[in-house]
Amino acid sequence: MTISINDYKALSQELDPEKLQTKILALLLKLQNVERGSLWLKRDNMYECVEAMGNKSEKIKGVQISPQEQSIVGWVIKNGKMTVAEAGDSRHFSSIERNFKIKSKLILCFPLHFKGQEVYGAVQVIDTSTSGEQLNLDPAYLTMLQDMVDIGSISLRNSLEFQKQRIEYAELSRTLSSIRDNKSIVGKSQSVNKALKLVENYGATNYPVLLYGESGTGKELFAEAIHAQSSRAQKPFLTQNCSAIPENLLESELFGYVKGAFTGATTNKSGLFEAADGGTVFLDEIGDMDINLQAKLLRVLQENEIKPLGGTQTKKIDIRIISATNRNLEEEVRSGRFREDLYYRLNVLPLKLPALRERKEDINLLTEHFLNREAAHSHMLPKKMSAEAMKVMGAYNWPGNIRELENMVKQFQAMVPGDTITGSDLPLHIIHPGTTPPQKTQQNTSPASQEHPPSAHDLTSMTWKEVEYSYVMKLLERYRWNISRAARAADINRSTFDSRMKKLGINKQG
Repeated sequence: MTISINDYKALSQELDPEKLQTKILALLLKLQNVERGSLWLKRDNMYECVEAMGNKSEKIKGVQISPQEQSIVGWVIKNGKMTVAEAGDSRHFSSIERNFKIKSKLILCFPLHFKGQEVYGAVQVIDTSTSGEQLNLDPAYLTMLQDMVDIGSISLRNSLEFQKQRIEYAELSRTLSSIRDNKSIVGKSQSVNKALKLVENYGATNYPVLLYGESGTGKELFAEAIHAQSSRAQKPFLTQNCSAIPENLLESELFGYVKGAFTGATTNKSGLFEAADGGTVFLDEIGDMDINLQAKLLRVLQENEIKPLGGTQTKKIDIRIISATNRNLEEEVRSGRFREDLYYRLNVLPLKLPALRERKEDINLLTEHFLNREAAHSHMLPKKMSAEAMKVMGAYNWPGNIRELENMVKQFQAMVPGDTITGSDLPLHIIHPGTTPPQKTQQNTSPASQEHPPSAHDLTSMTWKEVEYSYVMKLLERYRWNISRAARAADINRSTFDSRMKKLGINKQG
């Protein structure tokens, strides 16, 4: 059997390393008319099987072999040349097949070169036939196969480098975005200073942290600060909202899945935990996690290992978990909705974040911070708050906390025409808590309007967008900015509710 032009194109054009690994191995097996094979890469001073095919392949993928142990893969990587070995060869790492009913008879292994120099892995095809004569070992044929492997090897190395650069770019983008958005913890109140001191202390450890606080108090911001002050600062910081997606999707997002795990799982996919290896995972709204998934998270914390959805092999990982909730988890434990053992695993280092009404001396600082940031985004001079307006805002209780204040400042930036925000520019529900503001875009000066001025609840005085904005804000305030609960109350999908929030300029951060 020969290699076609399309085979070479398939190897040279694929950018996804996982797909390319599969293509290289599958093509070799087809060309040698055998069913078992594996592809190995050098990782962290070990030889790791990253792809395997054939009977018992799930037992081989993910296996790591130390360079100090005898193995055909190790010999090929060290010597940089192809080899053929029988099962009784002293180099054969036979313990890997100890419980296999069908064992290797003959092994053909090729090195994975990068531009003919560095050897970074190996790919082997295995004859398991009774006679052990299935492989075509004609020298000319093996030379052709080595040429094909060399092309695939260069493509694979390039795709691995591309993936690495893409991850680094994502991290750099996150850092630049953070700098551009000026996401810093602002405040000088005693409660904020106390929380920042704990952030510094917690950053020096690797223990799990559980952040408590109402929605909108900046939990994700504090989680990022802990990560930034830890030894993991140069590693990934990845986040997942546990209430944002259904249980089965959340499991696959966190743990990944193997090919065939469910309909549509056409390839293996790494999960968030594996992607964050060495870094930190922030699990927001942990109290909304399904009880069955809580058991799997507990194993991650206890054993530092994960098992992808549909897989049989576990994999060791090194991550720190920071979680957050706006629920009373002790009450959730008593009611049976949250596992007690998981609660104690997560709550090693607790951090309670104050509501904005408990740190009102920071309202002025936060308002100025958001005004400056929004002005920078709009390439304008920042607006100023009059003393009267600031006094009113200081008296308001801010049920939506910092997020509500941030959204309010965005409204000021977009809707206040002058350079100073006065008391008359403030929404009625801030001036008179409990009322709904008819945020007019035009002043109605007709005699009828003067004779019968609209009440604070007169919807006819508002535009459709203003009505929707007020409705969404009221729902969010009622459910303490829990988007899933607000969406259920509105009787629409969470994704639809989230989309409407974005179109209305309402955002949730932390």
